[in-house]
Amino acid sequence: MAEHVRKPDWLKIRLGGNDRFTQTKRIVESHCLHTICTSGKCPNMGECWSRGTATFMIGGEICTRSCKFCHTLTGKPLPLNPAEPANVAESIRLMGLKHAVITSVDRDDLPDLGARHWADTIRAIKEVNPDTTIEVLIPDFQGNLDWVDAVIDESPEIISHNMETVRRITPTVRSAAKYDVSLSVLNHIAKRGIVAKTGIMAGLGETEEEVYELMDDVLSAGVSVLTIGQYLQPSRKNIPVSAYISPGQFEHYKKTALSKGFKFVESAPLVRSSYHAEKHA
Repeated sequence: MAEHVRKPDWLKIRLGGNDRFTQTKRIVESHCLHTICTSGKCPNMGECWSRGTATFMIGGEICTRSCKFCHTLTGKPLPLNPAEPANVAESIRLMGLKHAVITSVDRDDLPDLGARHWADTIRAIKEVNPDTTIEVLIPDFQGNLDWVDAVIDESPEIISHNMETVRRITPTVRSAAKYDVSLSVLNHIAKRGIVAKTGIMAGLGETEEEVYELMDDVLSAGVSVLTIGQYLQPSRKNIPVSAYISPGQFEHYKKTALSKGFKFVESAPLVRSSYHAEKHA
């Protein structure tokens, strides 16, 4: 059994509780929506919801994959909710969001892997919120670039697909996704002229050199926005933390990534894919 690593003081999380937090919670729940904030046990939920921002998760709350780092439910998903695109669009309007972030569970059970539902959601958001910029955090669609194109064709401002970790550790923590497939998806996004973004977790056992290799790989693929945050074990069923990376090391990663040529880098212990995402648009 892996030795338990004690959580350091710099990972204390501020819980939300102001009126904006309550309003955000009410809007999400009243429209029967799911967020990665709650399903992923995001440490920034208090801060973000208190600012009136949330990352919507479409396609239901049950994922067809079982990645060892993820807290999202795994199993046989329910049918897609045809009202979900409109509900997401209306929630964004009620929140008054200038920048909306959408992600999804993996829907490997569907013939199009959920691509058309993605397209419908982006289209609905644009119709109701024409002045809102959109960032989507998409799955790999099993490397099928035609389904990636279905998302690209709706012209979100940013398309993100997370590498999650370095090449060596990928087979250990990602149940189906492959390192080179993720690179091909990101490369395709960039070649289509959309801002390509990716994120990784630190503290899964990677070396500093491996992080730099990943930076070079995604930069070569055309990625311009990178996020790096501390992996936090969401439950006892998930893979344990290998190490807690110091704030100083995260800052070092940021400076190195910027020097390599990334346009935007968010790198700190509590950074997640959508953290301060509005700045990247």
